[in-house]
Order: sequence, then structure tokens, then C-alpha cells
Amino acid sequence: MCPGACLGARFDARLCILRLADSKPPPRSGRRLSRPRFFRGKPMKLTAQQREQFDSDGYLFFPGHFSAEETKKLVDAVPALYARREAYNVREKGSDAVRTNFAAHMYSKPFATLARHPRMIAPVEEVFGEKLYMHQFKINGKMAFEGDVWQWHQDYGTWLNDDMMPTERAMNIAIFLDDVNEFNGPLMFIPGSHKKGVVQAKHDLTTTSYPLWTVDNDLIRTLVERAGDKQGGIVSPKGPAGSMLMFHSCLLHASTSNLSPWNRVSVYLSLCAVSNHIRRFKRPEYIAHRDFTPIEMLPDDCLLKDYPVDLPWKDGMPGSALATSPEPIAFSSKAA
Repeated sequence: MCPGACLGARFDARLCILRLADSKPPPRSGRRLSRPRFFRGKPMKLTAQQREQFDSDGYLFFPGHFSAEETKKLVDAVPALYARREAYNVREKGSDAVRTNFAAHMYSKPFATLARHPRMIAPVEEVFGEKLYMHQFKINGKMAFEGDVWQWHQDYGTWLNDDMMPTERAMNIAIFLDDVNEFNGPLMFIPGSHKKGVVQAKHDLTTTSYPLWTVDNDLIRTLVERAGDKQGGIVSPKGPAGSMLMFHSCLLHASTSNLSPWNRVSVYLSLCAVSNHIRRFKRPEYIAHRDFTPIEMLPDDCLLKDYPVDLPWKDGMPGSALATSPEPIAFSSKAA
């Protein structure tokens, strides 16, 4: 039985989506995917059923959200970014493989374009009812044989503890740049765990090369049991390159190491309501951004046509991006 099948009794939409993703092998990266109908020429809008599903489960999955041609524009740009010897490329512990590339939208045109794409921005604006800014932009490289674990965590827990983000009004978007299957370390969710709110976490500085606020195993066990235990207590959406996940900032998630011969590279955008911007610059700017300017969307064909975008770090990351402070920042009422 596929991970979503037992959840389908609650939500037919997810049953159809996950069965579609799991019932046949993902298409090869060169095979063109048809574009979903719901955003053809118009801003993407969530249906009432999708809103209900998101409220209940904390995530939505859109297989084949970007075409093969669109996805290739992004895939082709990754090797040159990973080859850079910069602070924004965090490598795996004891390996030269890149674990995470940060802030590519500041210096790479394909990813600066993606950061303004309406298929991601519009549904999040719809949920929050206001404009967004980019809190964090990552290209996670779960590389074949070398991609390490991401422990169980909530992203908002980190944003609260490190960045002093006031509330949970921030959303994660993930775009698959590789086909995702059960072998290459797919992302795992505990459905409905976002309803728990912020849970207690400890700062793990040693397990991997990237510090993370992680959640105790006993709490994970309890939440999985409540979500259905072996009958849907953990789900793992899988599908072709170009698929998209949208998930709540308090949804508990993790991924295992990648022992397969297939990479699982994904782009993660953390979109925050402008009114909810961070209040502390404890982490470098390439990790937690300090420009709260609302994102202006480009046309839907922006990955296929040439539109101008700003690349403020195209000539190098400024030294100010490395400056940090443990103290809260005083903002004017207008800025806040």
C-alpha cells in the first residue's frame, strides 16, 4: 500500500495525487510533463478541498507542477553553484558533497526567476492574505551515496529560536529537481503535526554539518501514533522532477540518508508574510534574509522567457551578509 492510500479515506484529493505519483515509475528527466490545468494563463488558486486538506494535514503535493523544460533550466544551473567555494555552500560532514546551497536567488538568474514564480507565490499569498518576502532560499543536495540525514524538526522552531520570527505565518515550498522515489531519501511528514504548534526542541550541533533544532524521539513516536501509526502516521510524497510540495512551517518532517545511486536535489523556499519578518540577525544574511521587500511575481512563463531580475550578489556576497548579532533589532513601526 502506498503511504498516502490510508490517508485517502479522509481526503480523496490526496489519495488521487499520491496514487498517481506511486502507481507508475516517475518519468525520465527528459520526458516533457503536461502543465497542470489550474494555472493555465491565470494565477494559481487553491480549491476549497485543497484548503481543507492543507488545514487538516499541513501540506499539499502537486506532481509535475513544472514542465521538464522549466525544470531543466534549474537543474542545469546547479553544478556551477555547487562548485563554488563560498560560505553559502554547506558541505556534508566528512565529504565534499554539498548539503545545502543558500541564497542562490541573489546571484543566479534561473533561481532569482524561480523566486518570483506565481505558481509558488500566489497560493501562499492566498493563504496568508498579504504580501510575502523571502526568508530563506536553499538548494538541498541529497547526493547519491553521500546525502546525510535531516533529523526530525519543525522549521518554525529554528526561525523562532534563532531569528525571533514572531509567529508561524511562513510557508515552505519544495521543488523536486530530481525524480523522488522511496530509495533516495525522500522527505517524510507527520500529517497533522502542525496543529501541535511549536514543540520543544534541542539544538543539535554535532549529528550533521548543519546545526538544527531537533525534536525528541519520544514525541515523534507519540505524534506518529496519533496520526495513524503504521497506517499513515508518516507519509512521503514521491514523484517526478518538477513536482512541488507546500507545507506548514510547524509540520514535523525529516529525511533519511541517501544510499541510492540517484541524487535527490530539491529547492526549498521559505516564504514569510511581510508583517511577520524576523526581529533578530543572529544568523548570516545568506541563511536568514534581512530584506523584507514584498516579492513581485513574474508572468507564468518566466522560466521559458527572458525577464529582467535583480541579482544583488552577482559580483560576490557582501561582507555585511556575514555580520550577526544576538540582540533583537529595533524596527520602526513603519518597517514592522
